[in-house]
Amino acid sequence: MYLFLCNLSVVDMCYTTVTVPKLLYILLTEDNIMSFEQCFIQAYFVFMASTSEDMVIFIMAYDRYVAICHPLYYHHKLNKKICILLTIIIWISASVNAILMVNCTIKMFFCSTTTIHQFFCDAKALYNISCGGRDMFYILVYANCLVFGLGPSACSLMSYVQIIRVILHIKSNTGRSKAFSTCSSHLIIIVIYYGSGISVYMTPPLEHYNALEHILTVFYTTVTPALNPLIYSLRNSELKCSLRKLLAWL
Repeated sequence: MYLFLCNLSVVDMCYTTVTVPKLLYILLTEDNIMSFEQCFIQAYFVFMASTSEDMVIFIMAYDRYVAICHPLYYHHKLNKKICILLTIIIWISASVNAILMVNCTIKMFFCSTTTIHQFFCDAKALYNISCGGRDMFYILVYANCLVFGLGPSACSLMSYVQIIRVILHIKSNTGRSKAFSTCSSHLIIIVIYYGSGISVYMTPPLEHYNALEHILTVFYTTVTPALNPLIYSLRNSELKCSLRKLLAWL
């Protein structure tokens, strides 16, 4: 679990490092011009980070499923070698997918405008302003939504259905509370990240939806990475004690 949490932290840092500094620069200087090279480089790291986060969150759901539903097989199914192998697969898959996405983006034509209605080079924003060569990009985006979006989110939710069923069969209240506390933080992250991400990419472009789309994009690229450390830290008893002392002092 801690190995995957470490990977999640790296992905979150990548997300914010790629998107937030440029946004702050635009807000402070009002210079919103970005070269095609900068845009494609930013898009590559955004694609890689989003793919990695989808896979890490899914693997963490599987980790909790094995730990609670099959605890005796945990060290067999998720031993050190398997966890390292999964980590390598996550990053290689994310890198390859990002290369494919950027390659399709480069082949698109931008005729009437090159103004992106988003605060970073987002796949959907680039697609919306293109005027040709986007058939393959369209297929690849929706394949990504299916393979790295709907698929992992559905499997993660199915895992938690099984987890909740097992937890409800635990006789002692203490046992149920302890079992649920081990996966509650991750369940919150799944709902926030997949909910906002899928809402952005699976909703067709509508004029009145632009403002909400921007809010949801900010949510899953900046707010969720910022919330992840806080949500997972709330399980720490020492942090809870410190927060109580701080609130009492205030």
